Amino acid sequence: MKLINKTYIGANGRESLIDFQEPDSLNYKNIVLFIHGYKGYKDWGAWNLVQKYFVSNGMGFCKFNMSHNGGTVENGIDFPDLEAFSLNRYSYEVEDLEHVLDWLATKVDLKKRNIHLIGHSRGGGIAILSAKDPRVKSVTTWASISSIENRFPQGDKMKAWKEKGFYTVKNSRTQQDMPHKYVMYEDFLEHKEQLDIEFSAKNINIPTLHIHGDADEAVSLSESEDLELWTGGKMIIINSANHTFKTCQPYINEEMPNKLHEACILSLQFIEAQ
Repeated sequence: MKLINKTYIGANGRESLIDFQEPDSLNYKNIVLFIHGYKGYKDWGAWNLVQKYFVSNGMGFCKFNMSHNGGTVENGIDFPDLEAFSLNRYSYEVEDLEHVLDWLATKVDLKKRNIHLIGHSRGGGIAILSAKDPRVKSVTTWASISSIENRFPQGDKMKAWKEKGFYTVKNSRTQQDMPHKYVMYEDFLEHKEQLDIEFSAKNINIPTLHIHGDADEAVSLSESEDLELWTGGKMIIINSANHTFKTCQPYINEEMPNKLHEACILSLQFIEAQ
């Protein structure tokens, strides 16, 4: 089974894109569910090559667009729906993952499969928050955040955000000014306990692996060190790897970057050992 650019219904009833591929042998037991990060999407960079890697090594692989990531069913790459992006919130992303698991359950018998989350950057935080779902058997984080609260503006910038109602972040690839409405922070306050990565990590009861590059320019290595401490899991540092493990958008090579390949090998070994 190979399903590309299908749809699922995510948070707030919003439709979004999803892929799922099975390996040649239908006796496989593991499915990787990949969670993209901030300003990301399922086809960013070399994520399609990551899918190919795990499928070729005998695992199912599912990746999807967060429902409010700014993409649409018609265009999942260039953020044509900035209104949806502006209304995104962390609780929506946790809910999206629940809906994706439900969608997967309509395609395969999850009682015969083990779901393993791999989350990149913000997606790693969402994976930790979702680890309590009984369908999830392990969590691997790639260059993950360890706090949601620390991502928000501070001081005068927070005050200005509240007064203006939104702030924008430049997308260097598309040159869009991508807006965040203040409702994102209000939603965080409303769901603060649910969105506490430290609390979730300290209460995790499944195996975890935390992979981080020592040249990460976006998320500090210390955040994965926090996750390692809180979860009691294992941390592996990849030398000279940046935040995206040397992949970029667009990525036109037929082989994934060595640093990303290293992350995939380590993740595969971890999952196979469970």
